[in-house]
Amino acid sequence: MKTLVIYSGGLDSTVLLYDLHNAGHALGALSVNYGQRHSCELECASKICAQLKVAHKVADLSTIQPLLAGSSLTSPEIDVAEGHYTEENMKTTVVPNRNMILLALATGHALSIGAQQVAYAAHSGDHAIYPDCRNEFADAMARAMALCDWSQVELYRPFVDWTKADIVRRGAELGVPFGQTWSCYKGGNKHCGRCGTCIERREAFDLAGVEDPTNYKPDAPSVDFLRTNDWHLANA
Repeated sequence: MKTLVIYSGGLDSTVLLYDLHNAGHALGALSVNYGQRHSCELECASKICAQLKVAHKVADLSTIQPLLAGSSLTSPEIDVAEGHYTEENMKTTVVPNRNMILLALATGHALSIGAQQVAYAAHSGDHAIYPDCRNEFADAMARAMALCDWSQVELYRPFVDWTKADIVRRGAELGVPFGQTWSCYKGGNKHCGRCGTCIERREAFDLAGVEDPTNYKPDAPSVDFLRTNDWHLANA
């Protein structure tokens, strides 16, 4: 099976890449620069692909950044929200129609290289806040992908019913170098430990019982603090 992975360099897609590599898939990886604030994730993706000897392409779509305005990831004037993904302010991290854009591009590339699958790492924790991670969206995209060409391309989404902690456990089994992956939406040299994706990352390691090797900023809240209501009150 030849599979193209939509690969951000983040925790989820890295575990997916390792999982498919372990299963013996012939792999390609596609990363996309859409002008995201945390574009440092693309450097992580390149390094990990080099270690696995996976063919890696980076599509430079950074000029579309102004067309996807209104998200804190693409509009520099909007601050990245802090707190849990369950909070209303996390909607500011939604990039308009991002996954449809990524899946459409990946489908075209998959067809061009003769891949039978496009894989992406959407998981159950994404569903509430990101409309383009819902099963309904993925089902519709899978149908469209099957119709767009004479050749059939399948949408593969093995983590769609998994929690982030499930993904961390699987990554630990596979020996994923978690410390080389990037999650923080604020970018920089260290994870802030305060934005939604950082908090989700920290809690996932804690729930999975796996040591978190991530380099967080000194003022990042502790996991113990995140377990209490104090965090919610401090960020209300």
